[in-house]
Amino acid sequence: MALIDFGGTKETVITRKEFSLAKARQVLKNEVIAVIGYGVQGPAQALNMKDNGFNVIIGQAPEFKRDWDRAVADGWVPGKTLFPIEEAVQRGTIIQLLVSDAAQRQVWPTIKKNLKPGDALYFSHGFSITYNKKTGVVPPKNIDVIMVAPKGSGLNVRRNFLSGAGINSSYAVFQDATGHAEERCLAVGIAIGSGYLFPTTFPHETNSDLTGERGVLMGCLAGVMEAQYDVLRAHGHSPSEAFNETVEELTQSLIRLVDENGMDWMYSNCSATAQRGALDWKPKFRKAVLPVFKELYKRVATGAEAERVIKVCGAKDYPAKVAAELAAIRNSEMWQAGAAVRALRPKQKAKAITAGTKGVSGRQG
Repeated sequence: MALIDFGGTKETVITRKEFSLAKARQVLKNEVIAVIGYGVQGPAQALNMKDNGFNVIIGQAPEFKRDWDRAVADGWVPGKTLFPIEEAVQRGTIIQLLVSDAAQRQVWPTIKKNLKPGDALYFSHGFSITYNKKTGVVPPKNIDVIMVAPKGSGLNVRRNFLSGAGINSSYAVFQDATGHAEERCLAVGIAIGSGYLFPTTFPHETNSDLTGERGVLMGCLAGVMEAQYDVLRAHGHSPSEAFNETVEELTQSLIRLVDENGMDWMYSNCSATAQRGALDWKPKFRKAVLPVFKELYKRVATGAEAERVIKVCGAKDYPAKVAAELAAIRNSEMWQAGAAVRALRPKQKAKAITAGTKGVSGRQG
């Protein structure tokens, strides 16, 4: 374990220097990792582990044909490495429950009855355990319950693995029945290609994740983009100009400078006019949104947001409703302008990316 100074607060993190891929292979040499769900995180984590030389099988409900067919297209073989959920759980020793939070409630009875003493139940989000009174996901006492939560979408978990960058992950142990839960947890964290791992708890991961997604990472970001775009359009600016000043410059230029060396680095590499304006207006925006974030965190911590997710996302008509909501965003003028802008970007030469059993990962950020 490495002790790192994060802005004056020292934290313990796990890197490949402390927990190598070779050690992870040794720890998991007799394990069968059953990835349940081939939707968002499932494909990325499963393929990364497979490429890293681990024994991986997929558990996917055949009636969800799109995900089953995707697994087959990715090289998983029905009856050999691809099975219905019940059989995959029976065959596995580490059960990665990677279906959506709402779906976990539905498949839990099947998972639970097929768990064996000494198995490890693995999550990539603490939701079902943190809110187990609402979800009904209460693991038996004779299994390990662990979590590795990549700080990125499944798409980027896979992309970063293939590029060699890796993606940072938090990890936690909720229940240690075997005495080896943390070792198993860290080994899987390395196996899926984490850049580095930092400790958390199931409730902390859940609260930070739900707040982040509703806030800066997705909800807030989309909302402030729409607000600025609308103001620019209302004052006569063209869709192209409004989109470029709102989204394109952020995603294609400025945020990359933040990624390289921090916010002050980005400010230092902009014009004096831009820098002065940003420094003057940052406190105003912080003051304006701080009450919203306090309200958001309160709703997350009290379980109100979890209640909404379970109620809304579990409804039979939810897929159709969310598809309509996403279509409304896609078809809005702002994002239609975005599609046109993306189409006008200079074409980049594709880079060949391959992954083998040597293992690919590294530190991100």
